[in-house]
Amino acid sequence: MSRFVSTALIGAAMLVSGNAFAASYDAAAGKAVYEKSCATCHKTGMMGAPKVGAKADWTGRVGQGVDAMAAKSIKGFKGTKGMMPAKGGNASLTDKQVGDAVAYMVGASK
Repeated sequence: MSRFVSTALIGAAMLVSGNAFAASYDAAAGKAVYEKSCATCHKTGMMGAPKVGAKADWTGRVGQGVDAMAAKSIKGFKGTKGMMPAKGGNASLTDKQVGDAVAYMVGASK
């Protein structure tokens, strides 16, 4: 029984710490990344990209949270309406820069 309790406590601690250290993104820094690397698609809706500023395009996505959207943007994603190449096709971007850009786009689209 004590082994079960210990395992449960360790699992709970890992879950809590994972949430406590969720990525913190800088939307202000993300604006420059957006303008340089993301605007081509997200300004026009190319390849099904949600347009920045178009609240309806983001409504279903925002509920996932910025961390989930950033993860999809970093790894790439293919959905029913289009696709997102990994890091928007700019492999030189850091994961943090991609997350910052996502935070900027979400904030500009609420």
